[in-house]
Amino acid sequence: MTSYTSLLKEVRACTICQAHLPLGPRPVLQFHPKAKILIAGQAPGRKVHESGVPFDDASGNRLREWLGVTREVFYDPKKITILPMGFCFPGTGKSGDLPPRTECAPAWREQLLGHLRGLEITLVLGSYAQTYHFGKSSTTLTELVKSWRTHWPKVIPLPHPSPRNNIWLRRNPWFEAELIPSLQKRVAEVLTR
Repeated sequence: MTSYTSLLKEVRACTICQAHLPLGPRPVLQFHPKAKILIAGQAPGRKVHESGVPFDDASGNRLREWLGVTREVFYDPKKITILPMGFCFPGTGKSGDLPPRTECAPAWREQLLGHLRGLEITLVLGSYAQTYHFGKSSTTLTELVKSWRTHWPKVIPLPHPSPRNNIWLRRNPWFEAELIPSLQKRVAEVLTR
């Protein structure tokens, strides 16, 4: 197995889908094999592409609130690994950012996941990551997130924390009333071990 430092160097130099990226390649991820928490997201947005810091936007602010962690904890790669389905900004479409590029996950995901030996929680954000981690099904995102206890405590499906999901959050008050307090407690337990 390739060392994780060599693998990260390869990932950060990746240009596999360069021709399809409007702003060019800039893989954005956070990784360390000692991480206890994996955040499996979609793909970086324009702001994250510009900063090079995962979840350095309104989605990240909400996600940190959901987890009950500070920026310092969130950006400690020995605690939290962040692997989106696509590492580069895919561009913008009619109703928001385009889906993650399909080349990225097959090229890198399993190799990186193979280095995570102490993983205790995988947070799966949004439909693209959920399809990868849970498989294709006729279940809607809402139904999958509602079934969070089925997968607890190892894998936790979540909606994407984007402000675009404010309507979903208003329509599903159980999410912040039931799942979020349990999630915060679980994250705190894992991070204090």
